Amino acid sequence: QDVQGYNGPTPLIIHIKDDKIQKVEALPNDETPRFFERVKDGLLNKWNGMTAKQAANTTVDAVTGATYSSNAVKENVRLGVNYYLKHKR
Repeated sequence: QDVQGYNGPTPLIIHIKDDKIQKVEALPNDETPRFFERVKDGLLNKWNGMTAKQAANTTVDAVTGATYSSNAVKENVRLGVNYYLKHKR
């Protein structure tokens, strides 16, 4: 998705196996590296182990000092998980 962070899109890969999130991985982006490191360290693992349905309905707090990036990542996870739920077989 093209959800905008502070400096542009924040693309992700959401790894799902057996309907559970295994890992959320950040793809290259133009966010400020020192701020996006906070997002990678403090946010991306918040969905690990959740079912897709739980992840779609869970509110995760933003990382302090990286609010725009955090909100973009959270929205991308929500959109990605909802896409998965709609299209899974």
